[in-house]
Amino acid sequence: MSIPTPLDQFNAIVKPEWIDHNGHMNMGYYMVVFDFATDEFMDFVHLTRAHRKEFQVTTFSLEGHITYNREIGEGDPMRFTTQLLDFDAKRFHYIHHMYHGTEGYLAATNELMSLHVSETTRRSAPMEPVIMERLAAIKEAHATLPPNPYTGRLIGLRSKATTNT
Repeated sequence: MSIPTPLDQFNAIVKPEWIDHNGHMNMGYYMVVFDFATDEFMDFVHLTRAHRKEFQVTTFSLEGHITYNREIGEGDPMRFTTQLLDFDAKRFHYIHHMYHGTEGYLAATNELMSLHVSETTRRSAPMEPVIMERLAAIKEAHATLPPNPYTGRLIGLRSKATTNT
């Protein structure tokens, strides 16, 4: 089984209603399209709708970070790649990259940590072995990618040294 490195299977077009008063895609819609990319990734991991229904499980987002690297406008095509960074029995860490679909520049990134959850208890729950095996295969393939400079970033201002006078 061949696993793309990174996964490259979701594409979208910027809709007119996603444009803000600055003439580019509104920041809220970045999360919307990244969520669509997450849906594609979940299917690739085999956490499909059918699997979730059969085992009464789902995933919740624990944390997410978006970088806005370059503007993208109405009608622009978008191409998304996804890289699995790590996982354990209940969580997985991954990052999406949004590229302009024809010009190729990096428009944004979305780093995420997802939690596998029992729908019955609404608590974290271990993933089925078949999902763990799939994640292991993806991680092994994605481990060949170079280190990702958009992961593990902190937000904050760098302050200059000040003196009290």
